[in-house]
Amino acid sequence: MPVDPYPRPVLDLLAAAGDRPVFEHGDRAVTGAELLGMVRRCAAGLRAAGVGPGDGLALLLGVSPEAFAAIIAGYVVGARVVGVRPGLPDAQRRHLLSQDITATVADTGTGGLRLDDLLETPDDGGPLELSGRPDDVARIVHTSGSTGTPKACAQTYAAMNAAWTARPDAWPPAIRELASRLQRYLVFGTLSSQVMMEYGILTLAAGGTLVAAEAPSLPEAIVKHRASASVITVPRLYKLVAAQRATPADLSSLRALMVSGSPVQAARLREAREVLGPVVFHGYGQTETGTISMATPDDPPPSLGVPPDVIDISIRDASGAPVPPGQDGELYVRTPAQAAGYWGDPEETARVFVDGWVRTRDLGHVDADGRLYLAGRVRDVIIVNAELHYAGPIERALAASPDIAEAYVIGAPDEDTGEAVHAFVVPAPGRTPDFDALRHLVRERLGAACVPATITVIDEVPAGPNGKPDKRLLKAPG
Repeated sequence: MPVDPYPRPVLDLLAAAGDRPVFEHGDRAVTGAELLGMVRRCAAGLRAAGVGPGDGLALLLGVSPEAFAAIIAGYVVGARVVGVRPGLPDAQRRHLLSQDITATVADTGTGGLRLDDLLETPDDGGPLELSGRPDDVARIVHTSGSTGTPKACAQTYAAMNAAWTARPDAWPPAIRELASRLQRYLVFGTLSSQVMMEYGILTLAAGGTLVAAEAPSLPEAIVKHRASASVITVPRLYKLVAAQRATPADLSSLRALMVSGSPVQAARLREAREVLGPVVFHGYGQTETGTISMATPDDPPPSLGVPPDVIDISIRDASGAPVPPGQDGELYVRTPAQAAGYWGDPEETARVFVDGWVRTRDLGHVDADGRLYLAGRVRDVIIVNAELHYAGPIERALAASPDIAEAYVIGAPDEDTGEAVHAFVVPAPGRTPDFDALRHLVRERLGAACVPATITVIDEVPAGPNGKPDKRLLKAPG
């Protein structure tokens, strides 16, 4: 018997929730049955507007039960759902809306469909017709742009259906542990975020409640909403730890912080677990692949945990040949719900999606126990005297000093060597870095070519618009 297309698993979760509150928004507590009713009305409104299978549907929405319903309704009618996050520059928003978009839905009037109007569409009460076709693109998710221009990852309806997020029977052990802590999950920013939405679906499947936070400041939002879980970027994690050290807030409700977007240095992760308790889950994944692995609070840093059995990992050298266990190489992965490619970019698709595998452009290895470790990015290199030197090992060597909490390395043109290494370090609390000792440490571990030409002390690494550390904003002195 054919399997119903996505979003059948989500609709089943809402139906099973019935009168249980699944979404809190301000003073409102919306039940599963009420949210399902919103989905039905939005889907009817979209169909009345002529939106159907294969059509591009851009959503310019905030964080609310109604926005959640509109997203799910877009899948019900079989559209290609494109989330447009708030705060994008006008030029970027125009670019997204020019990519084969049939209709737009917004909270306020923008010349397209209004969300309130969709919600006023009569509901005939009949069975929901799901129109998604397996090979059609269900959603476009844009990458963060931390390695260049954001790319549009295209995920098919078949891939969405293969995901395990909404199916508790398919949860790997780390996700099962996380799900047990998602009683009250903070949602903020935008539901167009792949991470925010996927953890939201996981919360529904775990029997929890999505709680909208007007201002996502931490720890205030956790305290105000008695939240048990939240997504957090690495810079925000560091700030939360510092705030808790200085003026502890009552975080007794907190059971899970899902670190997303970039690696956490091992010393910082240990400090976070010491200050916040056993609540930090460190996930690793990409927009192209979804979750690849997740470290629970019991996993030793800097391990990223053991990837689930349904995810294939191949670690290869620069020629594409597999490397022995324990040796660093580029990670190629296959996941059940990975993207099919980049929308409108066949050349980049061919470079990244290779024979069913996704090239992560990340370096790492798997140890004898199956735990995954990252070592840097393939393209994060400095070319000194025509020799490639990866930034990751230099950063780790600097961070090995007890004087250093975080270290970031970039390359800059040099008249003598082509490029030279330039380091930026965040001191450990109460410590003053000894630059000569740091240079000696790098020389001893990695050789003279990797020794930083300059070392600059910074309070924190600059963050991009998405909150991720962005080394491109660091500039070499002079």
